[in-house]
Amino acid sequence: MTISKRVVLHFQSRMVDQPIIYRLVKDYDLVLNILKASITPKEEGIMVVELSGPRANYDKGIKYLQGAGVRIQSLGQDIMRNDGRCTHCGACVVICPTGALSLDHKTKLVNFDDGQCTACELCVLACPPRAMEVHF
Repeated sequence: MTISKRVVLHFQSRMVDQPIIYRLVKDYDLVLNILKASITPKEEGIMVVELSGPRANYDKGIKYLQGAGVRIQSLGQDIMRNDGRCTHCGACVVICPTGALSLDHKTKLVNFDDGQCTACELCVLACPPRAMEVHF
């Protein structure tokens, strides 16, 4: 069975010069799609990635990352909409490249599907009441 998950990888400063991503591809035969990255030598690195591959390889790759000291978070835990602030104006819908934000034509309410979100942060910039929040 093939699995595909979006995760946030946090690298300690001592790890940013190690070939960790290379090992995921070569040793565990995982397909990696980098959605966002901020990696600077001597500082903590953060990567938002989509990892895909056979379930057994995925599990071994995650175990390798944890053993190497990489902190792993599910992407869905980091993208939030503050429903109390959202006015359902739709400004975020037109800017969202993945369709994670959509307008329900019957209710005229904005829906958020965090499973479609790639954390590009365009919605954060477009949202007038600042209801969209990205936390890494």
